[in-house]
Amino acid sequence: MIACKKEAITKELVDEWMKKWEMLRQGIHQSHSVRDGNAKEIMLKAIQLYESFVLDASDTQDVLSENEEYEILPINAMERLSFIKSRPGQYACYRQLDELFIETKKRCARLRLKH
Repeated sequence: MIACKKEAITKELVDEWMKKWEMLRQGIHQSHSVRDGNAKEIMLKAIQLYESFVLDASDTQDVLSENEEYEILPINAMERLSFIKSRPGQYACYRQLDELFIETKKRCARLRLKH
């Protein structure tokens, strides 16, 4: 298992990460509401934001690997992320990514208490 770096999951850093997600989330939601076709492009940015946070918060320099288990990730996160990446323009993938952000934020809080 790839351990998380406690200094990378401080409340301040996680809150900043969530603010960036919230801005992207609003754009994705709006795009799906008006069906303007921009959701996929914004989702790709959001996926990059998610993956970069996981890597920054993990004790590794590698790219995110489906074969590894990351302490910071919620249950089935890699499978869910794979699903999201396969169809980033779909509303269901947006909802799934939103859940991953929320669950990862909660996981960070639990890990801060544990370490």
